[in-house]
Amino acid sequence: MKLLLLSISAGLLAMTPLAAQDPETIEGLTKIEGARADVLYLLPDVDFRAYTKVMLDPTEVAFRRNFVRNYNRTVGTGRRIGDEAVQRAADQFRTGFGQIFADAYRNAGYEVVTQPGPDVLRLRTGVLNLYVAAPDQMSAGRTRSYSVEAGEATLVIEARDSLSGALLGRAFDQRLAGDNMAALRTSVSNRADFEQLFRHWARASVRGLEELKASSPVNVAAPRR
Repeated sequence: MKLLLLSISAGLLAMTPLAAQDPETIEGLTKIEGARADVLYLLPDVDFRAYTKVMLDPTEVAFRRNFVRNYNRTVGTGRRIGDEAVQRAADQFRTGFGQIFADAYRNAGYEVVTQPGPDVLRLRTGVLNLYVAAPDQMSAGRTRSYSVEAGEATLVIEARDSLSGALLGRAFDQRLAGDNMAALRTSVSNRADFEQLFRHWARASVRGLEELKASSPVNVAAPRR
């Protein structure tokens, strides 16, 4: 899993404002124009038609660098968050995301398995650069946290052949969570907003795989809609 975090973190560097543009190739994959995700890379002439099952790795969750320190600088002592609270939130995000993704694929007719096979596509996911705008500490005091959105995160999803381990594709998608309206934010509302975002990503992943199967073998030079 640490190798996944290193590889997808390297890919995220290409998406930062410091980069003039996303690289056209990465680890043998070619950038695809007009994809559903912000950035999509595919193996040239990849064929997804054989895959009728998916194997889902545990989701990697990583908060934005210095998230705790930067947040605690903006609030009073009674509203500060600690490493334990962040780890608890990460565990909740990890479990919730994994369940939502598995349900989306099952509902689309895919069997979710735990062993590799010739018809099994291995999906490795990461919710990275995670930021919660107003984390609720559920403290005894009557504190209120308002924010325009619940937060934001970047999804990284990597597709591999489950038997050979061959890298077939990788996508990056950065999104805000929430309704973009100033509102009171609590742990309950934050969870609901991020779950809605996770469901969006899960549905988009399923639709994306169906489109790739329909157009396999994929011509990476052709524009996608």
